[in-house]
Amino acid sequence: MANTPNIDVRFYDFVLLQAQNAGLFLGQIPNPSTGEKSINLKAAKSVLDSLEMLTAKSKGNLSGEEVELLNKALTNIQALYKDAEDLG
Repeated sequence: MANTPNIDVRFYDFVLLQAQNAGLFLGQIPNPSTGEKSINLKAAKSVLDSLEMLTAKSKGNLSGEEVELLNKALTNIQALYKDAEDLG
């Protein structure tokens, strides 16, 4: 474990920000300007694609905690995206 890097706070904050954006685009979080919840699948897909690209490009360069955080975020966003997509 001595060679395993610690979680980078900037990475943690970035992933959480992207997950929050996905939540906003998938109607899980009200828009702070309007207070309304709405779904924007195109924007949510962009966030999802970006996190999937980050996963592929950073493979082998993340700590175990960072990998776990990224995988959990992706799993949650993918499930929410599928649910929103199924709603039409």
